[in-house]
Amino acid sequence: MRPAREFAAETLHAWGVTCRHDEVLLCVSELATNALLHGVPPGRGYRLRMLRYEGTVRVEVHDSGGGRPRVGRGDRSAEGGRGLLLVAAVADRWGIVARVPPGKAVWCEFAVGASGAAGEGEAGRAGGPPDGL
Repeated sequence: MRPAREFAAETLHAWGVTCRHDEVLLCVSELATNALLHGVPPGRGYRLRMLRYEGTVRVEVHDSGGGRPRVGRGDRSAEGGRGLLLVAAVADRWGIVARVPPGKAVWCEFAVGASGAAGEGEAGRAGGPPDGL
């Protein structure tokens, strides 16, 4: 997950987004981990895509695996199963979009304000593109 987090951190820096940095990186890490563990057949990879529009940063992780991710129950005794629970708790919005078979994209969005500067990320939800890719 290190390359995914580094890419996300460099992208946020290039965009001048200084708020919600840690939240975005946490979600990138969780979604990339889920793709590798559950969504990528042997010999295949995943795609991390980041978009910025209208005061929002959108993270998308595309994979070619089947199935539909589910939010875990947050069982404290389980070793895993909390990735989407964390994404749902931290991101402003998130969802899953089917891709042309095989595959899916799991996405999440963060309000960062018009300039992306610190202190602007809590302004509320911004509009965005349709949930389809």
